[in-house]
Amino acid sequence: MKLSIYGKGCKKCDQLTANAQEAAEALGLRVEIEKVTDVNAIIDAGVMNTPALAVDGEVVTEGKVASAQELEKLLKG
Repeated sequence: MKLSIYGKGCKKCDQLTANAQEAAEALGLRVEIEKVTDVNAIIDAGVMNTPALAVDGEVVTEGKVASAQELEKLLKG
């Protein structure tokens, strides 16, 4: 499973990355986490508000730092 974190590398992006890692570990998932900071790549992904998280290329959260618990629910489904 590939998780992509879209953002400019701010504290919110770092927190979203940490929460995604925590959620994946809690579920026992093996994930690859990619940080996307290039503005053009962010726009190409259709992201309008950062930070955002995509799971296997599909944006699932945008414009907020989802908690590890919220992300667990998203990763289960």
